[in-house]
Amino acid sequence: MLGWELPPHNSGGLGVVCYQLCKELARQGADIEFTLPYQADHGIDFMKVTAAHPQGVTEVLKSGIAYASYKYIFHDGHFETHDLYSQVRMYEEAVAQMAQEREFDVVHAHDWLTFRAAMRIKEASGCPIVVHLHSIERDRAGGDAGNPLCREIEATACMLADRVVAVSQHTKDMIADDYGIPADKIEVVHNSIEPNDLTPLDNDNTYRYLSAMHAQGYRIITAVARLTVQKGLPNLLYAMKEVVARVPKTLLLVVGNGEQYFELLSLAADLGIAKNVVFAGFQRGKAWRDAYAVADLFVLPSVSEPFGLTALEAVGYGTPALITNQSGVAEVLRNCLKVDFWDIKEMANQITAVMQNDALRDTLHQNSYQEYSRLNWGNAADKMMRIYAEHTSGVPA
Repeated sequence: MLGWELPPHNSGGLGVVCYQLCKELARQGADIEFTLPYQADHGIDFMKVTAAHPQGVTEVLKSGIAYASYKYIFHDGHFETHDLYSQVRMYEEAVAQMAQEREFDVVHAHDWLTFRAAMRIKEASGCPIVVHLHSIERDRAGGDAGNPLCREIEATACMLADRVVAVSQHTKDMIADDYGIPADKIEVVHNSIEPNDLTPLDNDNTYRYLSAMHAQGYRIITAVARLTVQKGLPNLLYAMKEVVARVPKTLLLVVGNGEQYFELLSLAADLGIAKNVVFAGFQRGKAWRDAYAVADLFVLPSVSEPFGLTALEAVGYGTPALITNQSGVAEVLRNCLKVDFWDIKEMANQITAVMQNDALRDTLHQNSYQEYSRLNWGNAADKMMRIYAEHTSGVPA
């Protein structure tokens, strides 16, 4: 298994999905070596976790979040700072070297960051490779073409892979459209959630100011996302302006960080709703969980969202969701509100309806929680084990 992150050293949902999927695969009998571009203690006992980085490196320090720069510290004390593409090349070389010393039945690679390494192994050994796309470049570019280098890596990997896995039908259709991959080569394996794995809440919510305002009759909206063009947060702020005009006692909590932070901060001020919007930055642990729990409604306004695990997390922590029709989670979560990302007026209408109607809020959550309670990673792992069997023994599991 080739991946870029695992909890608690993850920047978003990719690491969480890899962790949960591997945990269930291991339970079903898969012997996994998960190879990362850095070395850290993940507290994982159900699979072997290894690091692939240049020889002589004693430590890899990550700065920032998501696809940020890494500092490579060598045994003689000097260090080098590398951009993302340089890291991808170094990871590829290190994985190729490691693969000469090991034998695998199959290589399973997550997202474009690891695809070059997977292709190197296939070229050298003929080992079957499965490429797993949690997003494609058009997603990350908010519907535009995006970075041509990323697109080339994704397209080549999908063509050379023995099997392509997409996290939703939404993503499968985009892979077929963008890269000309036959539909029967792409398997949809939806992400999921383990309800029993969510850390319980306590009575002391981190966001005491918001809790106090809630007690005074305010209603709270929460958005948890990287602040990037893909996530559609400007549209949410435009909708929020209309919501505040109708229901002045409404507050928006934005949890996350990214390159749009200052743009969104300025936009909230320009729209005259700065006092109604709280930017909490990137959060983990209790502050992350409490952001869901403090809200009356969770909003996922993404322009293009391959899946959208945050919507399920919100339901698990007691909050109904409004998601865009352009999200993969819409395929598995039906008891929620849905809107097109571009339809700011309708987004405002739906948010306002929940802000003005506690019975609607409670009914939405009750029904969505019934769906949520039935979810688990078993079905996803079953599909992956069948795919592995088809490309190793030629016999479906």
